[in-house]
Amino acid sequence: MSKLEKLSDSKVKLEVEVSPESFEHGLDHAFNQIKDDVEIKGFRKGKVTRKVYEQHKGVESLYNEAINHAIQEAYADAVQEYDVAVVAQPNIDLDVTKVEKGKGFTFTAEVAVKPDVQLGDYKGLKFEKQAVEVTEEEIDAEVDKLLQQNAELVLKEEGTLEESDTAIFDFEGFVDGEPFEGGKSENYELKIGSGQFIPGFEEKMIGMKEGEEKEIEVSFPEDYQAENLKGKDATFKVKLHEMKVKEVPELSDEFVKEMDNDLETVKELKEDAKERLTSQKEEENKNARVDFAVSEATKNATFELPLEMIEQEQKRLMDNVRQQAKQYNLELDQYLQFSGMKKEDFESKLMDDAEKSVSYNLVVEQIGLEEGIDATEEEITAKYKEIADQYNMELEQVKQAVNPAAVAHEVKYRKTIDFLVDNLDLEA
Repeated sequence: MSKLEKLSDSKVKLEVEVSPESFEHGLDHAFNQIKDDVEIKGFRKGKVTRKVYEQHKGVESLYNEAINHAIQEAYADAVQEYDVAVVAQPNIDLDVTKVEKGKGFTFTAEVAVKPDVQLGDYKGLKFEKQAVEVTEEEIDAEVDKLLQQNAELVLKEEGTLEESDTAIFDFEGFVDGEPFEGGKSENYELKIGSGQFIPGFEEKMIGMKEGEEKEIEVSFPEDYQAENLKGKDATFKVKLHEMKVKEVPELSDEFVKEMDNDLETVKELKEDAKERLTSQKEEENKNARVDFAVSEATKNATFELPLEMIEQEQKRLMDNVRQQAKQYNLELDQYLQFSGMKKEDFESKLMDDAEKSVSYNLVVEQIGLEEGIDATEEEITAKYKEIADQYNMELEQVKQAVNPAAVAHEVKYRKTIDFLVDNLDLEA
């Protein structure tokens, strides 16, 4: 027997009774887990009966596993009985001192559940239509970006080192007159003004000539990653070997032909740039409509979001970032350091992202239910094929590996978003 009490829109309490028979079954289960390893004098290993075991060890030695097993079964039955959409592990409350062999017991379980979502306005939302026209300035900027990408570094044989030049140099750093780890390199390549080095270092190299040696005095920032160098004054001995400048190719038909992209003239290049920019703007506008439709529908909805759902989504997002870091053979802390983000800021941002993600999912799912949006067999098959093509797998392999319910949910989710976008009131 069990009872359900609604504590809030996102939490319930189940009071569940475990019968004497269920607890006895739990004791059997607990003994079966250990019986093959039980050794008692006068009995062969694994041949001890439960009665003999209890006479020597006491039935209480089985209680922990037996109680857990009985609770798991009874809790699962109660969740099914009340059709509770749980979203986290329950908090179990049980006075184990009152548990006795031959008797049942009662426990309570407080658990977070998927909240009821009260929808607000989600159709006819006014969205300012964005232009997709591409200007001549944008085309020229795109072409210039292409020229910059094909620029080459060439030796600068005269003059001095200037901002945006690339320096090839040796350096060795000293703190309190002693060299420090990682403070020395030869033939290092650095673009002046890139901000890669300690503040002030690159500026003090400006004006150097090829072959010149110089001592540069700087201070490490207070938040520098190496503890032993934070805020320390340092002297770097520097020798400049070469200076290089970026040489940008001239825009011409010859340059276009050398690009090996089936284009032959500057005119064709600009037309191609216009098409790409137009497609890019259309995609950006589409994404903007999706973001607006979902975020506004979520703002207009009312629901109580359980913290447990946010924390679980944050963990999932965190695991994704860890996997990305592993691809670069980095631990998470190293990955964040290279990204220039503090761990506490990263975790806070991830929590915000998780809350937004869970909220969006709940609202979109509820709109799909409200509008009767479903996934057809043809759409599910097409989604399976899309996954198979994406991962270069056989269709049957994907069907065996991916749950049909998950595929159907993805199809319904995308269709619901399309529905929201289609029902926007686009204003010119």
